[in-house]
Amino acid sequence: MASFSFGAGNARKVASIPLYALGRVLTLVVPRRRDLWVFGCAVGIADGALALWEEAATHGRSAVWLTASPDEDRDAAARGIPTARKSSLRGLWLTARAGVLVVTHGFGDVNRYATGGAFTVQLWHGIPLKRIGLDSPETLRSSILPHSRAMRTLIRAMYRGATRRISLIPAASHVVRGRLESAFSLPDERVPVTGEPRVDVLSRGSAEERRARARALLSSTTGAIKDSARVILYAPTWRDGAPDPAVPTAADWRRIGDTLEAQDAILLVRSHPLGAGEYTPPRPSARIRMLGSDVLRDVTPALPGVDLLITDYSSLVFDAGLNGTPVLFLAPDVEDYAARRGFYGSFDEIARGDVASSWAGISERLGGALTEGPERARLADRSAARSARVHAFRDGGNTARVHRAILNATGAAMTDGRTRGRR
Repeated sequence: MASFSFGAGNARKVASIPLYALGRVLTLVVPRRRDLWVFGCAVGIADGALALWEEAATHGRSAVWLTASPDEDRDAAARGIPTARKSSLRGLWLTARAGVLVVTHGFGDVNRYATGGAFTVQLWHGIPLKRIGLDSPETLRSSILPHSRAMRTLIRAMYRGATRRISLIPAASHVVRGRLESAFSLPDERVPVTGEPRVDVLSRGSAEERRARARALLSSTTGAIKDSARVILYAPTWRDGAPDPAVPTAADWRRIGDTLEAQDAILLVRSHPLGAGEYTPPRPSARIRMLGSDVLRDVTPALPGVDLLITDYSSLVFDAGLNGTPVLFLAPDVEDYAARRGFYGSFDEIARGDVASSWAGISERLGGALTEGPERARLADRSAARSARVHAFRDGGNTARVHRAILNATGAAMTDGRTRGRR
């Protein structure tokens, strides 16, 4: 079953209004330390937050990562990252004291009740293809009085109040900048075009080095993968709490297995951590492996080891193109999804000619997509062009640019992270 929906999440926010009020009182009386940075990330010690952590640590920033589970505690300890539980009193205090807060999904990445008055960096976690934030009606749904216009108006006001606390959100390009400004209702100066820290790993080193690192990562997390094997990543996106309509049937699984065997390929299934859907095949197969967030928190570093991406509306479609990875689309519910969630631009423009509505249709395309030849070259070129439109930088320097943007905005010294300024 789905573990989250906007309706349920918004209902909890409305019910928590008194806690937000108390937290705001706390942040009004507790002074913030300009030299203290607090990090959080909904998927753990990963994503753009980890890239920025490493950059900040290099420059001696005083920082703490707020965690949500024992697994995150262990991951952080293995990297030498100091932590506190975000739901604890210490997590509340650190959030209230920090001059800089860094999140990737929302204020709940840290202690959501004590964010007022901080310089908040929202890194986000992917270039939006589907509409997000204030641009999507789905964001404003509530399980409390779901058909009430007054409730929707209240949620919109709460959302706008929250987004006004975002001090900086880096954009991958001017195209993406427009989407973020609209979705979060932010002015130009808060959305600098710096590139995204989370994708620097896709630009550093040679293509051969990136592929070798990615294949080693996949082998260590899913089992040995021989060099000659083709690797397919299937990554469906979240259906806002609804079941995933692309879950294969028994017949689909048989067809998929036969096709993988014929192509000497491995299918890695990365179902969305918030999604609903059972992707376990009826019979175990070494050619079908699970790559959920419980196995690999951040899939981005593994992308150079993938030979083909299959997705529907995931932002991975833009990241895969940084290394020219071919993409096929499996979208059985595109009309319904467009009506409920919406897209930036036209999905047809993104996927035209390369989209199937069933696993049978995808299976028919796999041979051409995996075998070196005109079809695979066409898909790779199209993927690279799709990515080039939304990624302005591919020099591995996004994280450094974001770090500088934060320091410029907060007035901190670039050369010394141990300043003792207070405010």
